[in-house]
Amino acid sequence: MLLRTLLTIAAIIFATLGPVRAGGIGDADRSAIQEIIAGQITAFGADDGGKAYGYASPTIQLIFPNSEAFMAMVRQGYPQVYRPQRYGFGRIEEGATGMPAQHVIIVGPDGKTYEAVYTMQRQPDGSWKINGCTMALLSGVNA
Repeated sequence: MLLRTLLTIAAIIFATLGPVRAGGIGDADRSAIQEIIAGQITAFGADDGGKAYGYASPTIQLIFPNSEAFMAMVRQGYPQVYRPQRYGFGRIEEGATGMPAQHVIIVGPDGKTYEAVYTMQRQPDGSWKINGCTMALLSGVNA
């Protein structure tokens, strides 16, 4: 009985994660994902914490319970997305969790080039939210 309950809970959780279809990401989803990421970067540039926070998934909002805490984390840990000189979208693929991972090439405020990988989460209404971002310096690449 306990195993059946745990399996049911796991199935519900995975169903809400919105895995990528076997055929990959469609054009409409790709556009929506890129609009979300661009919208958040624009909100960071305007110091609009409420709007930037609104692009974060419920999972991220549980970790950072308000826009002030979220913005403090971004300013401290992600200056590249907080104040990019410029950015462009790269490939999008299925991540290890089955969720889409959008690659973004960013020239940071330090003039160095980075690759950000945004993990996206489909919401029950079909929309997308940002569920995480990892950042890596592209060695030997400067703007």
